[in-house]
Amino acid sequence: GSLETIRHGFKCYGKTLRIAFFRPAHGLNPELEKRYKQNRLTITRQLHYSPKSEKSLDVVLSVNGIPVVTMELKNPITGQTVDDAMQQYRRDRDHREKIFEFKKRSLVHFAVDTEEVYMTTKLAGSDTRFLPFNKGYNGGKGNPPDPHGRNYKTAYLWEEVLRRDSLMDLLARFFHLQIEEKMNDEGRKFKKETMIFPRYHQLEAVRLLVKKAAEEGVGHNYLIEHSAGSGKSNTIAWLAHRLSSLHDSNDQRVFDSVVVITDRIVLDRQLQNTIYQFDHRHGVVQKIDEDSKQLAEALNAGVSIIITTLQKFPFVSGQLLKITEERGEGRRSHLPTRKYAVIIDEAHSSQAGETSTELKAILGGEELLKKAREMAEEEGEEELERLFRSMAKRGRQPNMSFFAFTATPKHKTLAIFGRNGEPFHRYTMRQAIEEEFIMDVLKHYVTYKTYFRLIKACEDDPHVERKKAARALARFMRLHPHNIAQKTEVMVEHFYHHTRHKIGGRAKAMVVTGSRLEAVRYKQSFDEYIAEKGYPIKSLVAFSGIVEDDKVPGKTYTEVQMNNGVKEKELPEVFAKPEYQVLLVAEKYQTGFDQPLLHTMYVDKRLSGIQAVQTLS
Repeated sequence: GSLETIRHGFKCYGKTLRIAFFRPAHGLNPELEKRYKQNRLTITRQLHYSPKSEKSLDVVLSVNGIPVVTMELKNPITGQTVDDAMQQYRRDRDHREKIFEFKKRSLVHFAVDTEEVYMTTKLAGSDTRFLPFNKGYNGGKGNPPDPHGRNYKTAYLWEEVLRRDSLMDLLARFFHLQIEEKMNDEGRKFKKETMIFPRYHQLEAVRLLVKKAAEEGVGHNYLIEHSAGSGKSNTIAWLAHRLSSLHDSNDQRVFDSVVVITDRIVLDRQLQNTIYQFDHRHGVVQKIDEDSKQLAEALNAGVSIIITTLQKFPFVSGQLLKITEERGEGRRSHLPTRKYAVIIDEAHSSQAGETSTELKAILGGEELLKKAREMAEEEGEEELERLFRSMAKRGRQPNMSFFAFTATPKHKTLAIFGRNGEPFHRYTMRQAIEEEFIMDVLKHYVTYKTYFRLIKACEDDPHVERKKAARALARFMRLHPHNIAQKTEVMVEHFYHHTRHKIGGRAKAMVVTGSRLEAVRYKQSFDEYIAEKGYPIKSLVAFSGIVEDDKVPGKTYTEVQMNNGVKEKELPEVFAKPEYQVLLVAEKYQTGFDQPLLHTMYVDKRLSGIQAVQTLS
């Protein structure tokens, strides 16, 4: 496709021909800088794109003759808005025309008026989906008034985003083709390709963070408060790639390694694929999926980007000792001092207590040991060196910068990573809801008691049709609300009568339980009730570790056993199949779980504060 060709050129008779040259990460090669400046970026007004008709596009931007951006511009004074521009793309622009073919020519299409901007990377007739490309205003959607007092709010698109250097940067380091393996209703796997272009807040966050890190150097903290629905995985991938090759104004590398701390399996695969598209080099990203020895080896070797969980760090010192002994390098349990950018996916859960202190201790390396030794010598207490090392690793480390992402920052998180108690960058939940990336769950929130009052009202009101479901469910008012069997009946009947027909008959539900043992009991109760009723519903359960039965001594349960052999890593994929409708969870899949068919959530536990926001959103 055109992106691959623009980025990496093409081969002709064994020779690589380059289509474009991109700005190098540093100024050490003047020849590359010279070639970059020779790129020809052009703007064409009213481009007649088809030999079949006289139709034309308002604006097309090209790089060295290859069209990459198309735009339809509307002005409310003439009675047309951004909605008309989107409809024009859907109805009037044949996506089979060469210029619109997915991946083959232009890569992004903008619908613009004086108030708002929307964009898409794939035209598909009436199915074309446009995403907002707006700055956000007062925590919500839309754009702020123009800072120069002009009567249009969208000048940032051409003055900032589509200027020459910015567009070349987007082509080099932001656009990427995301390939996902999905499963259809028949259980067959297929590949879904999506051309990813950053939303405005993603582009702004990455560029501001990179600029600040280059100016400030290593040893600073940055908090990024991005709501659910912000596209955090891609933002982290872009940021990790940029930081791994970041140079300061003196052309010195700012960070030796980027360490991404995450519990999400999907992120490492996404990072590897995304960064390979930018660099075409294998080995830039290493995923730590085995043990702490693998992490120790990657850190010792200075791998550019390392993806790992926080839990592996406490064991790295011991592994470093073994590695240096095996290589005959003596006994060394610390790393050479290097400069690290640490990106934390979901800050408040990853930064708890002693484990995060161990991360600082490991990455602090030789410098931290030296600092502790000096403190001990100053006090004349050499035997207290271990104590001083423990004190040192709890403070801010001069060789580490932390980039902490969270949707719901606690006060402690703001205190550790924020600046004057504020995040460095923010994309609010309100904006995500208004831009329709997440749903406002409280619009459809009904408590157990309210649900029955509604049903009772239906029963008693002669003007309301007496539906079978309402009559059947009304009797639950007489049942004890804390009995799992009765709650099971409520949930299964509600799902059977109200939920399963939604989303074209493919809707799914999640049951959030209060403990792992409750999840076990609910799974048993659900399966028993569904079998008794003969309903076409199947459930899966998700909990970690081994659960002991409180009634039968010696009886234990595991997730794999209760799901008839479905492995933990396979569970999201298996739940996506049409044969399963209900997922019962205990402290799992309540954040970052992407299942588009999830329609209803039943919550049987007390939720408060951040946990309530995360679970419901």
